[in-house]
Amino acid sequence: MIGYGFMGAAHSHAWRSAHRFFDLPLHPELRTLAGRSPEALAEAAARYGFAQTTTRWQDVIEDPEIDVVDICTPGDTHHEIALAALRAGKHVLCEKPLANSVEECEELAAAAEEARSRGVRSICGFSYRRTPALAYARQLVADGAIGEIRQVRAQYLQDWLSDADAPMTWRLQKDKAGSGALGDIGAHIIDLAQWITGTDIEGVSGTLQTVVPTRPAAGAMQGLGGKGDTSGERQEVTVDDVALFSVRFAGGVLGSFEASRMAQGRKNAMRIEVSGSQGAVAFDFERMNELEVYDAKAPAGRQGFTRVLTTEPEHPYAAAWWPTGHGLGYEHTFTHEVADLVRAIGEESDPSPSFEEALQVQRVLAAVEASAADASRWVGLPGRSA
Repeated sequence: MIGYGFMGAAHSHAWRSAHRFFDLPLHPELRTLAGRSPEALAEAAARYGFAQTTTRWQDVIEDPEIDVVDICTPGDTHHEIALAALRAGKHVLCEKPLANSVEECEELAAAAEEARSRGVRSICGFSYRRTPALAYARQLVADGAIGEIRQVRAQYLQDWLSDADAPMTWRLQKDKAGSGALGDIGAHIIDLAQWITGTDIEGVSGTLQTVVPTRPAAGAMQGLGGKGDTSGERQEVTVDDVALFSVRFAGGVLGSFEASRMAQGRKNAMRIEVSGSQGAVAFDFERMNELEVYDAKAPAGRQGFTRVLTTEPEHPYAAAWWPTGHGLGYEHTFTHEVADLVRAIGEESDPSPSFEEALQVQRVLAAVEASAADASRWVGLPGRSA
């Protein structure tokens, strides 16, 4: 595994846990953890359970004993590492974004397809797909439970940047993160909307805004929501804080999307609602074990959203865990992701989301940025008369 911060903690927990709860054809061994700081690296390796460490990610690629490379670094490093791993015949789990540009994603998708012909598997880490309630929503939509899809609404709302004096992090630097709220959290709802509906987005219209243009320089690079000592110097924020965009899916269905890291009181409100001719499904990750299901065919006096607690053995992934009603958490989505990848490697099948699917998400992100850059799309209104 390369990287040991926020995502590194989540991924290492998954690698330790997956084969203990799921019947897998292979059992992972945590061999090498790679990172930049030797002291922090040694501490993380001891905590996460890795046998050894290195400050050269190339050592992971060159080690013949390593079968899988898990990339948990900032987005600007994904392309180089993933490309090297694929060419070396390693299976790859790469966190989203697959890369910070469409061009780099295209190269990775092509490399993954070529490696696939040699039995090498790859997957991009859109882990929210592995939330049982969302996987169940996809099943319901595919089974026709809500009829013909007519509209999609999606939001991803956080508030960890609401404080204008929260320190600078790499997530606020375009050269490292690619984009802000749009790519960081908006990418998740783009992927989910396409996955749940089974339909690609083919057109967008969007706008982006940087609400806080500068932030205090941190004494050390901080992670998600990181606090730390700051100096009086302020640095320029080069990504968006808020993204609003409309989309048109193939086939003509419209969708509205919002991604914000400025939404006070919303800690991780990743929401999606799909409306159809015969009903709807609605989800909010802050209540991740629940799916709301609406049946428009029910008698008028009994219509309304029904809360489905997705902890029954019949629900995706749930049978591997606890008795009915004992909910799962954020970390379980990564365990499900690793279980699916290990099973695919053992069975020589193709895991999802593929690098090609991740490329499609990147194309949507790029289209939103291009739309937002065209100020002529705004239609001005005359001012009120006195």
